[in-house]
Amino acid sequence: MVSYSCSAPESGYTHPEPTRSRWQSSGSTTPTRESAGSVRPTSPGPSPSASARRVQADVDPDEAFRVARDELDGAAETADGNTNPGLVVAPGGPDAVPDEVAAFAREAMRDHHDIEDATALADDSGYRRAGWKNARGTIGALAAVGAWRAVPEWTYEYISYRHPDARGTPRDVDYDSVFAAADEAYPAAWDTVDRGEGQAVCVPRTPGPVLHGIRGDDPETVRAVADRIESEPIESTALFRTNQGTDAHLRDAALADARDGRSYRVDATVADPPATREGGHVFLTLEDGDAALDCAAFEPTKRFRDRVRALRADDRVTACGEVADGTLKLEKFAVRDLNETELVTPDCPDCGRSMESAGRDQGYRCRDCGTSADGKAERRVERDLDIGWYEVPPCARRHVAKPLVRGGFDAPTHPERQL
Repeated sequence: MVSYSCSAPESGYTHPEPTRSRWQSSGSTTPTRESAGSVRPTSPGPSPSASARRVQADVDPDEAFRVARDELDGAAETADGNTNPGLVVAPGGPDAVPDEVAAFAREAMRDHHDIEDATALADDSGYRRAGWKNARGTIGALAAVGAWRAVPEWTYEYISYRHPDARGTPRDVDYDSVFAAADEAYPAAWDTVDRGEGQAVCVPRTPGPVLHGIRGDDPETVRAVADRIESEPIESTALFRTNQGTDAHLRDAALADARDGRSYRVDATVADPPATREGGHVFLTLEDGDAALDCAAFEPTKRFRDRVRALRADDRVTACGEVADGTLKLEKFAVRDLNETELVTPDCPDCGRSMESAGRDQGYRCRDCGTSADGKAERRVERDLDIGWYEVPPCARRHVAKPLVRGGFDAPTHPERQL
């Protein structure tokens, strides 16, 4: 297995097609199984997320290492300050991966590893490795080696690449064909478009070699969507098995244990009514016992903020997202129990008018009828939320987050449908 990772997605590598050609020219079998995944999704620094890729092929390990090292040496944009590639070559298939490497891969999606830990484990496992600059990409490369055993759920992405002379210019894509293809394949292919925002999510907005990337549950569907999109000429394509759309980055934790730089799934109660602040960001506080944590739905989450604004104090929820600077950035939440009552000044049972305060700690009374009440009365409140899961729209979803339409959740879902 050949695995490599760059600290800066898109800017850190070109694409796998040249490496395929190099293997063919050396007389080896072309790799047919490729995987890509997100590692360190909440890592601090200028490049918070890294992409790691693995290729499985019938290639002599020494030859694989030579070809991959030479290819990365020429393709990696090491002039970019955020690009620190790493390469790991492991003999044997996925089943030969030791437990320690599988555990390393599992933690790499949810926690932080030091470069020294990755290099030491790769050496102890008898793997060949190479690194450029600080070699931080070795972490992702080793994680990709262990991912086949570590990841319980896989999805697919079919990427179409631009010709080199077109890169850096505006992408020529027929958006009507994108939306039509997305509609036909939904929900097996997801996050292709966002109809609410009129956005083709599958088409990147940043410079790079990718023309479009289609994510879905099976290879046939993602290929079919890509084939239906009308666009500029495509140089090459690649199908990847990935951990995108799986929530692999989330860990279950008590609210009191949430720490910066990690992503969580926490159960808590809404402490205060949500508040909209400058810029359109919506904030609220969650509490569980003596623990409290601020949460936010930022402006780019668009209509999801309306769901968050509909929460009330004493609602019981499960919140998911990354914690940064002491604030959980909401990706999705589940309503477990709704507070459907509010306390109001009681009405007089005789005349129906609102009572008045009888004085501090003396309850309420009707001055006309002489009736009294010991305290405020409960009144039912109509809610705009139901029990179940709510999520950010496709335009705001990070790659590794699981769309509700994929199923497998523990309560009813209210997906942000792309149709």
